[in-house]
Amino acid sequence: MRVKRGVPGHAKHVKLRKATKGFSHPNQVSVKRAKQATTRALQFAYRDRRNRKRTFRALWNTRINAAARLHGTTYSRLIAGLKAANIELDRKVLAELAVNEPKAFEAVVKACKLEK
Repeated sequence: MRVKRGVPGHAKHVKLRKATKGFSHPNQVSVKRAKQATTRALQFAYRDRRNRKRTFRALWNTRINAAARLHGTTYSRLIAGLKAANIELDRKVLAELAVNEPKAFEAVVKACKLEK
Protein backbone atom coordinates (compact mmCIF):
# COMPACT_ATOMS: atom_id res chain seq x y z
CA MET A 1 0.00 0.00 0.00
CA ARG A 2 1.25 3.46 -0.89
CA VAL A 3 2.10 5.88 1.94
CA LYS A 4 1.25 9.52 1.36
CA ARG A 5 3.49 11.91 3.27
CA GLY A 6 1.51 15.13 3.02
CA VAL A 7 0.53 15.57 6.65
CA PRO A 8 3.96 15.02 8.31
CA GLY A 9 5.66 17.15 5.65
CA HIS A 10 3.15 19.95 6.13
CA ALA A 11 3.61 19.74 9.91
CA LYS A 12 7.40 20.14 9.48
CA HIS A 13 6.86 23.22 7.33
CA VAL A 14 4.46 24.73 9.87
CA LYS A 15 7.04 24.10 12.62
CA LEU A 16 9.72 25.83 10.50
CA ARG A 17 7.46 28.82 9.82
CA LYS A 18 6.87 29.17 13.56
CA ALA A 19 10.63 29.08 14.20
CA THR A 20 11.35 31.77 11.59
CA LYS A 21 8.95 34.32 13.04
CA GLY A 22 10.57 37.74 12.76
CA PHE A 23 13.03 36.70 10.04
CA SER A 24 13.20 38.54 6.70
CA HIS A 25 10.55 37.65 4.12
CA PRO A 26 12.44 35.13 1.94
CA ASN A 27 13.69 33.33 5.06
CA GLN A 28 10.11 32.94 6.25
CA VAL A 29 8.39 31.99 3.00
CA SER A 30 10.83 29.59 1.35
CA VAL A 31 11.08 26.28 3.21
CA LYS A 32 14.65 25.67 2.05
CA ARG A 33 15.84 29.14 3.10
CA ALA A 34 13.86 28.95 6.35
CA LYS A 35 15.63 25.72 7.28
CA GLN A 36 19.03 27.26 6.53
CA ALA A 37 18.19 30.44 8.46
CA THR A 38 17.00 28.58 11.57
CA THR A 39 20.07 26.33 11.55
CA ARG A 40 22.29 29.40 11.37
CA ALA A 41 20.30 31.20 14.07
CA LEU A 42 20.59 28.21 16.40
CA GLN A 43 24.36 28.07 15.82
CA PHE A 44 24.67 31.75 16.73
CA ALA A 45 22.48 31.25 19.81
CA TYR A 46 24.64 28.35 21.02
CA ARG A 47 27.87 30.28 20.46
CA ASP A 48 26.61 33.48 22.03
CA ARG A 49 25.31 31.79 25.17
CA ARG A 50 28.94 30.96 25.85
CA ASN A 51 30.24 34.36 24.75
CA ARG A 52 27.79 36.13 27.09
CA LYS A 53 29.73 34.78 30.08
CA ARG A 54 32.97 36.17 28.62
CA THR A 55 31.39 39.55 27.90
CA PHE A 56 29.94 39.94 31.38
CA ARG A 57 33.20 39.00 33.07
CA ALA A 58 35.00 41.68 31.03
CA LEU A 59 32.33 44.22 32.04
CA TRP A 60 32.66 43.31 35.72
CA ASN A 61 36.46 43.60 35.53
CA THR A 62 36.16 47.07 33.98
CA ARG A 63 33.74 48.24 36.67
CA ILE A 64 35.90 46.84 39.47
CA ASN A 65 39.00 48.48 38.01
CA ALA A 66 37.28 51.87 37.70
CA ALA A 67 36.03 51.72 41.29
CA ALA A 68 39.38 50.46 42.59
CA ARG A 69 41.21 53.36 40.94
CA LEU A 70 38.89 55.79 42.75
CA HIS A 71 40.26 54.32 45.99
CA GLY A 72 43.91 54.53 44.96
CA THR A 73 44.58 50.98 43.82
CA THR A 74 44.32 48.94 40.64
CA TYR A 75 42.27 45.91 39.64
CA SER A 76 45.19 43.49 39.84
CA ARG A 77 46.34 44.76 43.24
CA LEU A 78 42.79 44.57 44.55
CA ILE A 79 42.31 40.97 43.38
CA ALA A 80 45.72 39.99 44.81
CA GLY A 81 44.76 41.67 48.10
CA LEU A 82 41.45 39.81 48.19
CA LYS A 83 43.24 36.50 47.74
CA ALA A 84 45.80 37.39 50.43
CA ALA A 85 43.03 38.41 52.85
CA ASN A 86 41.03 35.23 52.06
CA ILE A 87 38.02 37.30 51.05
CA GLU A 88 36.01 35.15 48.67
CA LEU A 89 33.91 37.62 46.71
CA ASP A 90 33.45 36.86 43.04
CA ARG A 91 33.76 39.51 40.35
CA LYS A 92 30.01 39.73 39.80
CA VAL A 93 29.42 40.65 43.45
CA LEU A 94 32.38 43.04 43.53
CA ALA A 95 31.11 44.87 40.44
CA GLU A 96 27.63 45.09 41.98
CA LEU A 97 29.12 46.54 45.17
CA ALA A 98 31.24 48.99 43.18
CA VAL A 99 28.22 50.34 41.30
CA ASN A 100 25.42 50.21 43.90
CA GLU A 101 27.16 50.14 47.31
CA PRO A 102 30.28 52.36 47.16
CA LYS A 103 30.71 52.38 50.97
CA ALA A 104 30.75 48.59 51.12
CA PHE A 105 33.22 48.46 48.23
CA GLU A 106 35.44 50.95 50.05
CA ALA A 107 35.39 48.70 53.13
CA VAL A 108 36.48 45.75 50.96
CA VAL A 109 39.34 47.81 49.50
CA LYS A 110 40.46 48.87 52.99
CA ALA A 111 40.40 45.25 54.18
CA CYS A 112 42.66 44.34 51.24
CA LYS A 113 45.07 47.18 51.96
CA LEU A 114 45.40 46.17 55.62
CA GLU A 115 46.60 42.71 54.60
CA LYS A 116 49.67 44.06 52.80
